Amino acid sequence: MKRWPLTIRTRLTLWYTGVLLAILLVVSALAYSLLRWSVLHDVDQALVTTAQVVHEASEEVAAMTVIPGPEAALRELLGPEFYDKFFQLLDPEGRLRARSRLRRGGTLSLSPEARANARHGRPTFETVTLADGPPARILTLPVVRGGRVVQLVQVGMSLETAQRTLSRYLTILVVLVPLGAALAAAGGALVAGRALRPVDTMSLTARRITGEDLTRRIPLRGTGDELDRLAETLNAMLARLEDAFAEVRRFAADAAHELRTPLTALRGGVEVALRSARSPEEYRRVLESSLEEVERLTHLAEDLLLLSRFSVTVSAPRQRVELEPLVVEALDAGTQLAHRRGVAIASTALAPAAVVGDAGALRRALLNLIDNAVKYTPAGGKVEVSLGREAGRATIAVRDSGIGIAPADTERIFQPFLRLDAAREGTESGAGLGLSIARSIVLAHGGDLTVESAPGTGSTFTIRLPLA
Repeated sequence: MKRWPLTIRTRLTLWYTGVLLAILLVVSALAYSLLRWSVLHDVDQALVTTAQVVHEASEEVAAMTVIPGPEAALRELLGPEFYDKFFQLLDPEGRLRARSRLRRGGTLSLSPEARANARHGRPTFETVTLADGPPARILTLPVVRGGRVVQLVQVGMSLETAQRTLSRYLTILVVLVPLGAALAAAGGALVAGRALRPVDTMSLTARRITGEDLTRRIPLRGTGDELDRLAETLNAMLARLEDAFAEVRRFAADAAHELRTPLTALRGGVEVALRSARSPEEYRRVLESSLEEVERLTHLAEDLLLLSRFSVTVSAPRQRVELEPLVVEALDAGTQLAHRRGVAIASTALAPAAVVGDAGALRRALLNLIDNAVKYTPAGGKVEVSLGREAGRATIAVRDSGIGIAPADTERIFQPFLRLDAAREGTESGAGLGLSIARSIVLAHGGDLTVESAPGTGSTFTIRLPLA
């Protein structure tokens, strides 16, 4: 059986209604308990007052028989409030001495608890069920003279009126609580719908945004609330997506351009060779030239694959990598290139440091930086490589005394296929992927690659990696 998912509006309404219903039930239970306590408290106070009047009136009556003396005094003092009350006077042993003529059902029983409290001079409140009617509230009040109990005054009052009041109140609660919950559900649905209306607007706008048109943005209401912050977050995400799509398009165009150049040269050489018969030496020169272009294409394809791999994640197994031998190995490889260009290369300081990662990839990143430094350093210049530690990170710095980089270009140089015209004068042409690959490898290892440079003063590329 298919389950229909609940919308946020429905869930908010249900949660709101459920919470409010629970609050109403708790408040109603507390209100009912307080009302019941208040009613019984008033009954008890009335019984105490009645017992005092009965005791005072009984002292003025000479004969302790079934006579109207105390009852008449009560009726005179309390008026109509006495009609729902009854009393009886007992001796210390619990034998009847006098009782109200309004009481028709025999004497009131004296419970063991009332007897025990009476012996200690303490009053006792009890709720009992009478034989001829509803439950009643009974007060047994001992009269103490000279340190001993001389008389017991029992006063009772029917709880029929109190129960009727509590029952009516309970009926009202039974009707009003569900009604309040229903009204809360209706109001909650309206409030939730109104509160989520901007979300529907955001959703509609987001559906209209496609990969071909990422310039549209979700409008802000200007309230500065959570929904506005959500819209700002979505707009920032759309801006990043727009930049990413633009980067992908530019990368694809640049890659196509870089691939087209060697392919065009390769095709042109083959076509020229096929136009007419050639000598073996001429065919050999064409094949050697074609092989160079093929090697260039192979190198470019490998760079593109490496850049794509480390732009996402490091798929190679990670292990502990000692950086000192890795830097020495990279220096040995860079020495050959530096010697051909008349550039001196050396290490200034090598402090032991280890990281977790792919040794081959890290070596490739460092070689790319050394190759870049040597390539853009004029003959007679120098390149220095250092390895150190700072703030829990390993640092590899590659400094050169080359042509330097303009401040506006320090971030652009890490873009794929970017080759600054000013920097390319008098240097070997490349695909422009070396620095991009180096930065992608470093970022994939949780580090960062920065550059400090100024025109004519050389550059310093610094790799920072978390220590193992």
